[in-house]
Amino acid sequence: MSSLRNGLLYCVVTGTTALASPLAFPQAYPSKPIELVVHTSAGSGTDVIARAVAEVMRRDKLLPQPFVVANRVGGAGVVAYSYFKSKRGDPYTMLTVSSSLLSLAHRPDINIGLDNYTPLALFAIDPQTIMVAADSPYTSFKDLMDAARRNPDSPPVAAMSSPLGTGRMVLYMLEKTVPGARFRYVSFKGGGEAVTSVAGGHTTFTPENLSEGMALVESKKLRVLAVTSDRRLPFLPDAPTLQELGYPVQVGTIRGFSFPAGVPKEAVVTMEAALERAHRTALWKEHAARNMYQDVYLGSAEFSQFLVQRLAEYKEFYDAVGATTKP
Repeated sequence: MSSLRNGLLYCVVTGTTALASPLAFPQAYPSKPIELVVHTSAGSGTDVIARAVAEVMRRDKLLPQPFVVANRVGGAGVVAYSYFKSKRGDPYTMLTVSSSLLSLAHRPDINIGLDNYTPLALFAIDPQTIMVAADSPYTSFKDLMDAARRNPDSPPVAAMSSPLGTGRMVLYMLEKTVPGARFRYVSFKGGGEAVTSVAGGHTTFTPENLSEGMALVESKKLRVLAVTSDRRLPFLPDAPTLQELGYPVQVGTIRGFSFPAGVPKEAVVTMEAALERAHRTALWKEHAARNMYQDVYLGSAEFSQFLVQRLAEYKEFYDAVGATTKP
């Protein structure tokens, strides 16, 4: 793993991040639609951002060809990421990058490390939330934590999109921080399914993204007990941060985009520029504000370095939850 990280950092510094020779790319780009791969189901946070950016590109005519969103679900992301890996050198295949990319890059058994990607842009950090059904008996985050401590044989059931995702990381950090706290976990194909499960009373709560539960929060079917951002969110002024409640948990889901490795430099330059323009549009800013994203933008080189750093930071969590074995 260390050699992989060092190799990627070398590529970033030298400006050669998995790029093919310019001679391999003589045609105008893009000359056909671009497949935008999503590893989760429709309605998930990753799916939401993919379709939002596709609409920004279409409406503002930032590229001469459209994005076609393709949900390739299964294996906690393995299906989509393995497919994406097989598209090495193809500038007509893109990936929506979330934190699951890092968990899979940590797994030596499937060999989908960071050297299989040409990161293009980080668009935002999507904060996690602790959400319960509107009629839940848990009216505060303290109530939920008390239940997690009090009933070790029948702890609250958490609905998550992935056993190795950012929501699971939140619970791992809480179990380390809150003495005696334990949770049970149920994984779904996407965050949209997880929040629906909670709203329907099938599971107790979810640590998934606000963007995935926003519609249910607005329709008063879900209630937010706490958020993982560094400050309270304007849309939810009464929802405290975990930090202000005394829990040192501040994490969020990465929202970005990547090409496969080996893509021609011209395509990388073109797409990076288009994504940067998309991030500046009024339509994107409206979407980001509505979904309470932490508004962050990093270009290709900076995003590459960011992923390397995050992979190193998350190693303890991945090792603890068994990310080196098949989920």
